[in-house]
Amino acid sequence: METETNQVLRKPELKSYSHKQFHSSNALEILRETVRILRYNLGAFMITTAVLICPVSALLLPNFLVDQSLVNKLTLKLLLVAKSSGLPLQPFVKHSCQKFAETAVSSAMCFPLFITVSLLSKAAVIYSVDCTYSREIVDISKFLGTLQKIWRRVVFTYLWICILIVGCFTFFCVLLVAICSSFSVLGFSPDFNVYGAMLVGLAFSVVFANAIIICNTAIVISVLEDVSGLGAMMRASDLIKGHIQVGLLMFLGSTLGLAFVEGLFDHRVKKVSYGDGSSRLWEGPLLVLMYSFVTLIDSMMSAVFYFSCRVYYSMEASRGETQPIMETVAVVDAE
Repeated sequence: METETNQVLRKPELKSYSHKQFHSSNALEILRETVRILRYNLGAFMITTAVLICPVSALLLPNFLVDQSLVNKLTLKLLLVAKSSGLPLQPFVKHSCQKFAETAVSSAMCFPLFITVSLLSKAAVIYSVDCTYSREIVDISKFLGTLQKIWRRVVFTYLWICILIVGCFTFFCVLLVAICSSFSVLGFSPDFNVYGAMLVGLAFSVVFANAIIICNTAIVISVLEDVSGLGAMMRASDLIKGHIQVGLLMFLGSTLGLAFVEGLFDHRVKKVSYGDGSSRLWEGPLLVLMYSFVTLIDSMMSAVFYFSCRVYYSMEASRGETQPIMETVAVVDAE
């Protein structure tokens, strides 16, 4: 049955639907597609959330695995570097250093969790989305058999992603210190250094968001295609060309959602500023579930985004193949 490229799915029609038919250049349509897939295969995604995503969220939100003393030491060192480079220790600079230290320490301490349970949950979500599009039943035993074949390349790809992210942050820190030091040597005021640092941070945010989009797509590619590591990242970079804006909107939405839940958890659970704190008994688990759900939707949208980009990529490739034929026909007719 033929359908249009931008066909919108309805639940009863999903059994006759193929991922080769879905293409959208709209982040909202990708979100709607994700919700429809979630509704169709709700059991598999809820099991993945309960078994794999929720335990990780329950450890990440309260920062059980993070040593606060290390965070304080790293924050102090970052403040010393910022002061020596000419940045005034304003509240914004102090807060940025503290958040950067928390992120760095949390990523390092939770790395074993990220490369095992969290990565396994991403693979399970991607596999479930693929099964939904392929009109197959999500079978745990079949997934475990497939996992034995793909796990090595998924881990290898994740290690390359970690190298890319660490490289981005290292380059940002070196560039920021170099620019601020140069401004100080040239005699600019400390306030000007702050503005310069904000501009550099804004530019880095855009570059980092693009890197995250490539990384998320590379994970999907390593699960569904026989490519891994740097090859998967190069494949992802080629695949998402022309769809960067959609990926940025997806990244912005998921980042804001996760940050919102984290903020609620910090205010309502970690810092008891009201009552006797008894509400933490139900607010904590509820916020963990919300965080897990946002993580699930983010992984599903990455998979749907991959399928959408692959359809567009195939369409462009087919146009490139037919164009020379049409030109040859035109030449023959002219003769």
